[in-house]
Amino acid sequence: MVSSRHGGDQMMAEDRQQDTYTRATTSRRRVLAAAALAPILAGAGAEAAAAHPLPPGTPGMPGMPGDRSHRRVKPVTTTESDWTDVARTLGRGGNMLRGTIYHTPFPRGDLHVVSDGIVITPALALGTHVSFVRYADGSTMVMGDVAVTEDELQQVSDAFQSHGIALTALHKHLLAQTPDIWWTHVHGHGYDEVALARGLRAGFDLTGTPPAVPTGPPIPNDLDIAGIEAALGAKGSPDGVVYKVVFARRETICDGHLVLPPGLGSTSAFIFQPLGGGRAALSGDCVMLAEEVQNVLGALRRGGIKLVELHNHHLTENPRLFFTHFWAVGDAVELARGLRPAVDATNVVPAG
Repeated sequence: MVSSRHGGDQMMAEDRQQDTYTRATTSRRRVLAAAALAPILAGAGAEAAAAHPLPPGTPGMPGMPGDRSHRRVKPVTTTESDWTDVARTLGRGGNMLRGTIYHTPFPRGDLHVVSDGIVITPALALGTHVSFVRYADGSTMVMGDVAVTEDELQQVSDAFQSHGIALTALHKHLLAQTPDIWWTHVHGHGYDEVALARGLRAGFDLTGTPPAVPTGPPIPNDLDIAGIEAALGAKGSPDGVVYKVVFARRETICDGHLVLPPGLGSTSAFIFQPLGGGRAALSGDCVMLAEEVQNVLGALRRGGIKLVELHNHHLTENPRLFFTHFWAVGDAVELARGLRPAVDATNVVPAG
């Protein structure tokens, strides 16, 4: 009995000792974990955060519940002279849109692309476009849409990513075409706008994009412009050989904490390439909220318009936007009438 009691006492002592050790070990682990997280939680800088990244979806991170790290930042008005260094880096000048967007086109005039038996002009569906916007916090954002051949695609993608330019979409604008063309959307944000331009240039230089040429006056065509505008309920504008009508979302669209200027990355564009006799090839895309998608797709099909793609162009926009690309050939005014129900099914206004 005595021996048994002493044995039990010894076991209890060992248990207490083990429990003390476990608590001490757990405490040490907690201290070490806290020390590891301290640089992140204290905002100790980009390098520390990169070394100890929080898992995606962690509450409190940007875009997640509890996020208080950013307030909405609005774009500021700029002029072409504010973008001289960007123009020099890109190798060509651009133009201002609505006072806040510095836009530069890179038409792929080097390509001879045929789709549905029609030779595609660069202004219809073979243009690369990039737009820069400066914000009240001193940062700059760039968005763009880049046309590349299938042979160019992988090396161009590598060049963008190695220079900090994100790829946000990869898709087609046309049905079957020769040669195969892809369109990739790009995005960058930072405090060095020249570095952003340099990253874009690194990708462009791996394509056959020709040097800039002076733009001439609009080329006359036989399209019934008044009929197209009446059918769509909006004024358009010539762009080289094509005629374009653009609508913009009414909502305020944000990319993360950055407010997008009206018309940037949130437009529906309807582009008519004259074919003679009042006929046209129609290409473009329609911007939609999720709840509008099915009505728009149905409206396009009832109008005899072919669907090409349904996708997103962005990664972190709010509200979430969807885009459908389309294609049709026929009388230009009848095509515009076929588009009108799709326009009416979305919350847009003429972009002016």
